Amino acid sequence: MKKQERADLIRERLGELYPDPPVPLDHQDEFTLLVAVLLSAQCTDKKVNEVTPELFRLAPDPQSMRLLGEMKILSVIRPLGLSKQKAKSLAGLAAMVIDIFSGEVPQTFEGLESLPGVGHKTASVVMAQAFGIPAFPVDTHIHRLAQRWGLSSGKNVVQTEMDLKRVFPECDWNDLHLQIIFYGREHCTARGCDGTRCPLCRELYPRRRKPVVWKKP
Repeated sequence: MKKQERADLIRERLGELYPDPPVPLDHQDEFTLLVAVLLSAQCTDKKVNEVTPELFRLAPDPQSMRLLGEMKILSVIRPLGLSKQKAKSLAGLAAMVIDIFSGEVPQTFEGLESLPGVGHKTASVVMAQAFGIPAFPVDTHIHRLAQRWGLSSGKNVVQTEMDLKRVFPECDWNDLHLQIIFYGREHCTARGCDGTRCPLCRELYPRRRKPVVWKKP
């Protein structure tokens, strides 16, 4: 099966499994989504969702986040990994959104990536899920499955993003980003499947016998 054929089959199967994939991070608007995505770096969505209710109760918008201050933010998000750096980033982010972007979350990659703690992946998630702009954020699950399914070499996340954008229609990028994450968590996990066990891997590669060694980004 050629690469494009595999991509078409993957898109079809994931669409059947997850026809309307939800955003796994709890949020109320663009700002709270941005905060939640920033907090999710090197941390599970489940853990982030345990912390953000209190944070959003105290600071649901840039102005209140700025007033809350770095130390109070830290006291709330301390259970998360990299909490000190994230608290500093959130305090600086809130100030920049107010001072530079008139209190509104920027709707461009350039604007988002100018904010403290916001890299390309975080910006891509916000652009896709908050503003509906086609993007293909690549997290660990997507990077792993793209390599396992033969859609990318697994060289790095930048290359993976480019490769996925080539084989999937732009109109499906935002849903596919979530669909692949859900499938990677529920069916094709790092330890539960080695490229030969889950239903989609077996359908894509019915004759594959050797495990696929995952190259971490």
